[in-house]
Amino acid sequence: FSPICTPGVTPPCPRVPRMSTAVKEPEFLRARSGAGDLRQDFSLMEQKKRVTMILQSPSFREELESLIQEQMKKGNNSSHVWALRQIADFMATTSPAALPTSPMGLASVTPINDLHGTEGPALAKGERLMRCKVGSIHRLLDLYGWAQLGHAAVTLRVSKEQEHFLVAPQGLACSEVTAASLVKVNVLGAVVEQGSTGFAPDARSFSLHAAIYAARPDIRCIVRLHTPAAAAVSAMRCGLLPISRAALLLGDVAYFDFRGEVEDEADRVELQKCLGPTCKILVLRNHGVLALGDTAEEAFYSIFHLQAACEVQVSALASAGGAENLIVLERAEQRVPHGLGAVRRAGTTFGPLHKSRLGEHEFEALMRMLDNLGYRTGYTYRYPFVQEKSKPKSDVLIPATVTAFVFEEEPAGTPTLRQHAQKQQKEKTRWLNTPNTYTRVNLAEEQQGSASGQRTKTTWLRADEVEKGSSGTPIRIENPNQFVPLYTDPQEVLEMRNKIREQNRQDVKSAGPQSQLLASVIAETSQEAPPEPEPPNPFSQLTDQELEEYKQEVERKKRLEG
Repeated sequence: FSPICTPGVTPPCPRVPRMSTAVKEPEFLRARSGAGDLRQDFSLMEQKKRVTMILQSPSFREELESLIQEQMKKGNNSSHVWALRQIADFMATTSPAALPTSPMGLASVTPINDLHGTEGPALAKGERLMRCKVGSIHRLLDLYGWAQLGHAAVTLRVSKEQEHFLVAPQGLACSEVTAASLVKVNVLGAVVEQGSTGFAPDARSFSLHAAIYAARPDIRCIVRLHTPAAAAVSAMRCGLLPISRAALLLGDVAYFDFRGEVEDEADRVELQKCLGPTCKILVLRNHGVLALGDTAEEAFYSIFHLQAACEVQVSALASAGGAENLIVLERAEQRVPHGLGAVRRAGTTFGPLHKSRLGEHEFEALMRMLDNLGYRTGYTYRYPFVQEKSKPKSDVLIPATVTAFVFEEEPAGTPTLRQHAQKQQKEKTRWLNTPNTYTRVNLAEEQQGSASGQRTKTTWLRADEVEKGSSGTPIRIENPNQFVPLYTDPQEVLEMRNKIREQNRQDVKSAGPQSQLLASVIAETSQEAPPEPEPPNPFSQLTDQELEEYKQEVERKKRLEG
C-alpha cells in the first residue's frame, strides 16, 4: 500500500524500526569515550618520552654519578648504593647516546668494574681495587695494540701471606677482561677462586711468573709483552741498546734463555741469578719482554717505556743499517731520573702524608681516559683532577664572636615574591655564635675613707654599651653546614645538636664542682652560730711572787699525798 500524495499535504513519514538497546549502547559508549582514551594515551606517551629524555640526558647521569661517588666517599657501601651503581652501569651500556664511540668502533664497552653485587666472592682487603687495576691494564694493552691474541700476561700478587695471585683466564681477549672475570690462583697455579667465567688459567704461562714471584718477594705486579718490536729486540745479540731516553729510564736489564716454561729447579736458579735483587726489566731471548713493579702503576710505567725503547731501537737499526752506526749513550753521563731498579718512592709531596709513587700520576691520567671512554675502571684516585676552590678568607682571621649580616632595606614598593625571597635569605643568615661582643674597659671607682679619691676597676662590657655600632665581622651563611667537617651526614649533625640541647635542658651536663661560680650557681653559705668566747685566764692578774708561792703550795700537797 502506497499513500496517495495530495497536493499541499505532506505525506506521513514512514516508521523506522527502533534499534535495540543492546546494539546501541556499546557503540555510543565507544564513540563517547574514544576522545578520552586518546587523550590518556597521548598523556602516557608524553610521560614516557619525558622519562626517556631524562634517563638519556648527560646531566642526569652526572648527578647520579656524583651522588654515588659522594656516598662511596662517606663509606656508605649499602645495597642501595650498589643498586644505583648497577642502574648507572646499565644506562651506560644500553643507552646509545650515553657513551662516546670506542676506539674499535663499537657503540658500547664492557665495564671493567663489575663487582657491584653482594652475591660475588668474598674479597680480601684491597682486592677490589687490585682487580680493577689488572682489568684496566688489560684494556690499556688492547687500546695500544699490544695484545697479541691474548698472549700478553698481567699478574698481580694479592696477598704475600697466602701467596695468592690474580690471573686472566685463558680464552679471554684483553678487551673482555673484567674485575670479576679474573681468577685467583696460588703459587702452584691451582685455582683458589674461579671468577665469573668458566675458563681456566694458563698454567704454563703462569709458571714463569710464579718463579719470579718466588725469587723476588718485593715484586707485586708483572706485565709481559710479545709485540713484534719487543720480540725483535729479544732476538738481537746486542740486546736493548741505550740509544733513547726511554731505554735510559729502564735501568738495569736482565736476559734469560726462556724455553716455554720454568718447571725445573735449574731453570729457577738460573732465573734468580739473572734477575738479582734489584733488576726489574727482563728480556726473554727470542720470546718477549717483562716488566716488574712494586705496584701495578710502576709495572705499567716500565712496560710502556720498554715498548717505546724497543720500537725506537728497531726503527733506528732499520734506518742506520747496523748497530755500529748508532750513537750509544753512557748512562753515567746522561741527566735522567734514577733507574727503575732502585727501590724508592719518586716524586715530590703533593698533599698531606702523600707521596707519589713511580708512574702513579701517569696511571691516574690513563684511568681518567678510560673512565671518559666509558670503561668504568673503578679506580680510586688519590689526587683530584680539579683543584678545590680556595676559600675567600681564612677561618683564623674571623673572630669568634660575630654579628649577623644586615641587608639594606628596600623601598616600600617591593614585590611580594621578592620580599619572600629576602625573608628566606635572612633566615639563612643567622648568628654563627653569640651576637654579643665585649670590650675590656677600665672604670673609675671611688674608695671610701680614702683621701686619694678614685681607683680604676677592670671590667667587660658589651660593645654596644661602650660605643655605638658593633665591631663584629659580618658573615653570610650560604650553607647550613658551613662549619661541619667534610662528608658529614647532616642527619647526624641534627641528632647531635638535639642531644646537646636535651642534656642542657635536663641539666645533665654541668661545669663541675670546681667551677660552680662559672656555671652561674651561687654558693650556699653556712648559717651556723658564731662560737662562744673563751673564759678569761685566772692567772693573768697574779704577780711573779704569787705564782711562785702557788707552785710551792702545789708541790707540798703532792708530797703529802704521796
